[in-house]
Amino acid sequence: MPTANDIRKGMAIKYGGDVCLVLDSQHRTPGNLRAFVQATIRSIRTGRSSQVRFASTEPLETVSLNRRKLEYSYKDGNGFTFIDPESYESTTLNEEMVGGGKDYLVEGARCEVLFNEDVPVEIELPASVNLKVTEAPEGLRGDSASNVQKPVTLETGITINAPLFIKPGEVVKVDTRTGQYMGRA
Repeated sequence: MPTANDIRKGMAIKYGGDVCLVLDSQHRTPGNLRAFVQATIRSIRTGRSSQVRFASTEPLETVSLNRRKLEYSYKDGNGFTFIDPESYESTTLNEEMVGGGKDYLVEGARCEVLFNEDVPVEIELPASVNLKVTEAPEGLRGDSASNVQKPVTLETGITINAPLFIKPGEVVKVDTRTGQYMGRA
């Protein structure tokens, strides 16, 4: 049986009679005290997050999660609909589960969705996505100091800072973790 030292982000554990997803974990050894693991977990049933401490040698029961690559199809009043490209089975995720990832979802985007007993638990976006620029103001003449940036609006509605040479219609690469411009696609 794994101990608290073995838990990592993305794992699922049983805690307090509920299945919880580990959002973050840190091993700490304060001064001359015993080591412990500080973890942020989210209940799959209720969706509530909490901070918990485990003794570093405390045994924990892990729960297996299934990962499936799904393709984003569309958004409607029920939520975000994803299609399994192999079986064409559709899965709808609510807005809370998708969270900030909605700013990076375009039709046909592939994502990994974690399932616990055929219930979607978490969505994992790719590290970067390619999005089309819809609005970009002209760069001012003389603004050529190093690394000058301007706000541009992308096809999903999100606004990011990009270099002055980016024009509407271009496709840019965006980091989904930080929301920053990475380069032209």
